[in-house]
Amino acid sequence: MKSKAPIILIIIATLFSHLAIASAGWTDYVTVVELIPTSRHYYKFRLPVKKNPSGCKEKNWFYQNYGSRGSDKMFDTLLEGIKSGLRLRVYVTGICNIDGYSEISSIGIIP
Repeated sequence: MKSKAPIILIIIATLFSHLAIASAGWTDYVTVVELIPTSRHYYKFRLPVKKNPSGCKEKNWFYQNYGSRGSDKMFDTLLEGIKSGLRLRVYVTGICNIDGYSEISSIGIIP
């Protein structure tokens, strides 16, 4: 009987191949379209960016864990961006979650 290990490795490599091409960097400046606080361990939001260096599957969706340092300030900045209609950009870390959203670590905002 042949080993199934090579088949399992191919399946795993295919499922996680998007992680290999992910990279970090700034998106372009846009207005926030949607901000969704969740009961899970993260909040998520949508920005209609043209450039997302992360390479994650969902190029317009982003997330941040509630437990990450500064996540409350980033959430407040997103909320202010929605209320004021200000344009902002995010720094993606190159990490994609299971839904294909890009993790962020910083937010820049301009009038």
